[in-house]
Amino acid sequence: MEIKDKLAVVTGAGSGIGRALAVSLAEHGVRGVICTDLNADNAQATADLIGGKASAQALDVADEAAIAQLVAEVEQAHGGIDLFVSNAGYGQAGGLNLPTSEWERMMNVHTWSHLAAARAVVPGMVERGGGYLLNTASAAGLLTQMDSGPYAVSKHAAVAFAEWLLINYADQGIGVSVLCPQAVRTNILGPSAMKARSPKAGQAAGDGILEPEFVAQACLDAVRDEQFLVLPHPEVATYFQRKAADYDRWLLGMRRFRARLLEPKA
Repeated sequence: MEIKDKLAVVTGAGSGIGRALAVSLAEHGVRGVICTDLNADNAQATADLIGGKASAQALDVADEAAIAQLVAEVEQAHGGIDLFVSNAGYGQAGGLNLPTSEWERMMNVHTWSHLAAARAVVPGMVERGGGYLLNTASAAGLLTQMDSGPYAVSKHAAVAFAEWLLINYADQGIGVSVLCPQAVRTNILGPSAMKARSPKAGQAAGDGILEPEFVAQACLDAVRDEQFLVLPHPEVATYFQRKAADYDRWLLGMRRFRARLLEPKA
């Protein structure tokens, strides 16, 4: 899909990958970009960076009704949304020790938000002849996240939903890409994770920490080419292939990797 003169909405646009995407979309000629974030001030700061073609709005992506209302208001004020970037996310370490409510919250933000966005925009896109959804998942959605059960599960579900969406709606003009990076210099990674001796820090950053601007450009290239998987860390493709080729061997390797990450440093 060509980006020029399109109308885009970006969630999680207040910082990190979302901010970089919103700015990059504006630089590549969209006619308008709506910057949304849970933190209204951060969303406004991104819109201010962009200038006149941007606007800002607070949005909790865990609230399906709020997403539907946002889409309705944007389309009434600005016309049909051509590109919806469902990007908001957060980190949360833990697993069986976490209450079910924490697992549910992560599913709401990382998976059901993509469903809510698709429900809100896809019918109109189909009626107008096409549109595009760019959903942020993670390399954890193809592999795993050793220090966070709900992160791994919600990101796997995000990838699965994007697959389903493309299979069922591509013939009606809907394009879908799913972003699956490893470590990116954003608030989710955070300075403590980058320094800590933890599975999250070691697993995510082993192949380098990318800048959000680099990741944003990879996303825009994928949208233009209508490429499904966006892998700014090319190593992820190799890991994914190894996982598919011999699942048991991959699981054993990940157990060993985790043990190495937890070894005391000399």
